[in-house]
Amino acid sequence: MPLDAICLTAVAEELKKTLTGGKIDKIYQPGRDEIVMAVRGAGENVKLLLSANPSHPRVQFTSISRENPGSPPMFCMLLRKHLTASRILAVTQPHLERVLQFELECLDELGDRVSRTLVLEALGRRSNLILLDGEGRITDCMRRVDADMSARRQILPGMFYHPPVPVEKRDPLAMDGDGLRELILDADGEKAADKWLLDTFNGLSPLVCRELAFQAGGDPAARFLELGGEGRERLAARMAEFLERVRDNDFTPYMLLKEGRPFDFSFQPILQYGMDVELRRMESFSAMLDEFYAARENAERVRQRGQDLIKSVTSARDRTARKLGNQRRELEATRDRERLRELGDIITSSFHVMEKGMAVLRAADFYDSECRQVEIKLDPLLTPQQNAAKYYKDYNRAKTAEKMLTIQIEKNEVELEYLNSVLENITLAEGEKDLQEIRQELTETGYLRRSSKARGREKKVAGKPMEFRSSAGLRISVGKNNSQNDALTTKMAYKSDIWLHTQKIHGSHVILWAEGGEADARSLTEAAVLAATFSQAGDSRKVPVDYTSVKFVKKPAGARPGMVVYTTYQTAYVDPDPELAKRLRVK
Repeated sequence: MPLDAICLTAVAEELKKTLTGGKIDKIYQPGRDEIVMAVRGAGENVKLLLSANPSHPRVQFTSISRENPGSPPMFCMLLRKHLTASRILAVTQPHLERVLQFELECLDELGDRVSRTLVLEALGRRSNLILLDGEGRITDCMRRVDADMSARRQILPGMFYHPPVPVEKRDPLAMDGDGLRELILDADGEKAADKWLLDTFNGLSPLVCRELAFQAGGDPAARFLELGGEGRERLAARMAEFLERVRDNDFTPYMLLKEGRPFDFSFQPILQYGMDVELRRMESFSAMLDEFYAARENAERVRQRGQDLIKSVTSARDRTARKLGNQRRELEATRDRERLRELGDIITSSFHVMEKGMAVLRAADFYDSECRQVEIKLDPLLTPQQNAAKYYKDYNRAKTAEKMLTIQIEKNEVELEYLNSVLENITLAEGEKDLQEIRQELTETGYLRRSSKARGREKKVAGKPMEFRSSAGLRISVGKNNSQNDALTTKMAYKSDIWLHTQKIHGSHVILWAEGGEADARSLTEAAVLAATFSQAGDSRKVPVDYTSVKFVKKPAGARPGMVVYTTYQTAYVDPDPELAKRLRVK
């Protein structure tokens, strides 16, 4: 669900306890739409995330380390100038609005104390982060909105800030129980209860409206006619109880999980999905939001930064696939080359009945068991001997083409495998350093051009594999790209360590460090699960994972990065498990 007004209220209550009176130490902008502030709060140091991402705007404490760009963006520099060392006086939220304001006390260039306000508007595609001066004038904002973008509301430096226009709906918190009951009893019977709640009251999300309808009638999409009089009374009672909890700030963070993966979240128990969805109570709203958005935001961030890589590799892969298809068709055409030789023999045996200028030769086919007549096309401009030679030449050309095409097809199949593995590696990248390592690899293999300005002064990037500890304490390393896979398998691992990889499926090289002893069965299983999780089959079940001692794994001479051959292996069938990967990951 999006962070609705009431859920934002719950988050704000959590923030106030730590932030009020806190001091902003450092400010970063790891992504285009997000700011991270290091705050020394009341008794603890925290990192505050302010995200104006159109898909999932929010504010929360975060424990996730984010990679920052080499040079800070202009908006980050502006915030550092005005807000570093400022004190947070208050955190406020306009009534039932998806807006949060941070009232700050700062020092200006002369050392005088001045007021500043940082406003987060968590309004979907209109989300923004705005810095105001003491008079309410806009100093700058994350997204500038001019008259061409919005005729109703501009957000530009120098203008006075005006809050978003409130939605013209009823304020549920301003209603008493009798007024609420009367309104629900008079609602149009053809209307779905959840849709009516959403259209009538401000501050409610679709998820909460469906939950109230479910609690009243057992069906999230029930119409008022289906609820009947008793159902309407139950809806009024459930709504009144819900609003009382909101007034009392009685909020509890709950994560909704489907098949073990975060699916949605709320500030109250959600029962409408029944046994299909697991309901997990979280320790805090910030921890819940961190877990819910971590994977998807990282994937989105890497996808944005690696868009040029994805485009280049996808183009090369598609080009190779087309070339491979044409070569396979050409190879198939050479399968019938023996017939060319036979037709040449028939022409040779028929010289005595042929003359120059013939377009077709009709002769007995002595290669046919019944010796039936066959028509052979001729070139009228050639002599009979030249026509026979042409068929023999075509036969020899097809014979040579088969050899050459077989070599080219094998080469392009390896190339296609390699390019698919690079695309899989891009999805595993955890930041700019990993992407830079992939760029470096593609430049060395000739898929990307090396900039003329950068020649001779490029720094070699060497990232680190992901590190895990098995339940028995054994170290497990997982490569994130082909360069790391090569380093792990051919340089770092000992011959007695265990090498694992998904069978005939693109994925990471995994090393289970035996440390001179024997790997226990549980550690081996956990390493196999990691190999399946960090592969193209990460969403599948019963994934085959081959494992063997490193001494049986070899890299052929001239092979592409990450390409190896192995023998004397065994195969385990395991289910990918991202949760296990989280538990075993070494920070």
